[in-house]
Amino acid sequence: MTTNSKIQTNELYDAIVIGSGISGGWAAKELCEGGLKTLVLERGRMVKHIEGYPTMNMDPWDFDNRGEKTKRIKERKAKQDRTGYTTSPASEHFFVDDIDHPYNETKRFDWMRGYHVGGRSITWGRHCYRWSARDFEENKRDGNGVDWPIRYNDIAPWYDKVEEYIGIQGENMDIDPLPNGKYSPPFGFNCVEEFLAEKVAESFDDGRVIAHARTAHITGEKKHEGRDKCQFRNRCIRGCPFGGYFSSLSSTLPAAKKTGNMVLRPNSIVHEIVYDDKTKLATGVKVIDANTKEATVYNAKIIFSCASAIATASILMQSKSERFPNGLGNDSGELGHNIMDHHLSVGASAQVEGYEEQYYKGRKPAGFYIPRFRNLGGDTDRKDYVRGFGYQGGASRSNWQRGVAELSYGKDLKDELMKPGSWSIGMRGFGECLPYHENKMTLDYDNLDQWGLPTVTFDVEFKENEKKMKKDIQEEAIAMLKAAGFKNVRGNDNPNMFFPGLGIHEMGTARMGRDPKTSVLNGNNQVHTVKNVYVTDGACMTSAACQNPSLTYMALTARAAKHAIKQLKNNKFNNA
Repeated sequence: MTTNSKIQTNELYDAIVIGSGISGGWAAKELCEGGLKTLVLERGRMVKHIEGYPTMNMDPWDFDNRGEKTKRIKERKAKQDRTGYTTSPASEHFFVDDIDHPYNETKRFDWMRGYHVGGRSITWGRHCYRWSARDFEENKRDGNGVDWPIRYNDIAPWYDKVEEYIGIQGENMDIDPLPNGKYSPPFGFNCVEEFLAEKVAESFDDGRVIAHARTAHITGEKKHEGRDKCQFRNRCIRGCPFGGYFSSLSSTLPAAKKTGNMVLRPNSIVHEIVYDDKTKLATGVKVIDANTKEATVYNAKIIFSCASAIATASILMQSKSERFPNGLGNDSGELGHNIMDHHLSVGASAQVEGYEEQYYKGRKPAGFYIPRFRNLGGDTDRKDYVRGFGYQGGASRSNWQRGVAELSYGKDLKDELMKPGSWSIGMRGFGECLPYHENKMTLDYDNLDQWGLPTVTFDVEFKENEKKMKKDIQEEAIAMLKAAGFKNVRGNDNPNMFFPGLGIHEMGTARMGRDPKTSVLNGNNQVHTVKNVYVTDGACMTSAACQNPSLTYMALTARAAKHAIKQLKNNKFNNA
């Protein structure tokens, strides 16, 4: 390993949190507010709220080359460029460089990452949907994966807590696949979205509905300290100077800092959790300084790993000892396995005639959501695949950007560009991936990164169940748009998007379960055999459902932090 001499710190923290993103921010907030002196370790650079968002106010004409990707970006970020938006000049500074941060693929996996304080909470899609009671029971029901060690009622109060704190706009609808929550007023539908909702309700009797998208944006009159309402700029991926959407930078990290109990250290690459065979507890973490490569050991009574599903698994796999030769807590052999992500390669779009006199103001950052309506019992059940999917979509009018293709000039051109264009509408499916044991990551010790650490190799793919579901997603998207009478309805199937990772919802590498022989974590997110190590990022997920998972990560983190604080105060982690 290419590092400088190791330094053992004398200071003992109550807790160490690995990662500063969506889960890490919540862990920091809850532990600090619970009175614990907490060290937050982030492997990436420091980013500060507002001043760390260099493109937040830039207009298209402010970018060099009219916002086109540079040759440098394309050469150095070939894998990151598979999404398109992660290499846009407006946001590429929030995503890693493939040359500096390499990984390997036995099968294609699009690992989109951002290494900086705040992590992907700056750039996330912000959709927040509760899992239903059924989602926590599906593995047991159909025999795929292992049973969740918790149920909806165990996490429901924590959904309440998180929703009220971060601010989520939406509307309760009293339907089982989409549980009610704590919401501020929704953005609202535009006229075409409203029309689609009416037509879908008239045309289908299988429980499908067009709901308001539920996203972590502030609306209404409730105050959120240090944050303001969404300004309808729709530049969220650049960082929001208003704090209009939730990020750990604008919300949970400031709350943790306010307590006086948080120490935040960026550029700190955690690569190993230190285990004490005598106490059967973790004693701290090994860290490499990203800039100097100096090695340090930090000590704590509790460890929360919130580094992301892949990074957490990598840390646990590198944490080898005589007791755990295959990685910390890996008695089951499941560590690094069962990787899941949502598939989102298909949908449909259409042109909408009429509504030329209908306008809307601003750029609302979310449209509609269609919750799962497949395999919920009775006539909704399919014989060709299990589980289900939802849709995200929206309707809009084209605008002055049509000028790129205009052939007119002068006054006629200006007059034409002042008029809103025609309406169009589209939707894309988000489908569940089953937890296949053979979908895995391994560590390559023959190909090390610049810090002398093993690189990750992915062997992950979508299988027949996902392929059959994908076909149904497209067919039903087309059917709904046709039922509304829209024109030029087209199915959209992008085979280059049907690869794990592109959903940026990696899950499952250190799953929760009831049995230590088949899982890594228990129902409190503790490593079964090392009770003072908690994992609350995507690694802990036992199944994927079809909803965006970040709300569930946050709820599980808040719940686990409460448990950890109680255990510490009851002297359960006596390794000092």
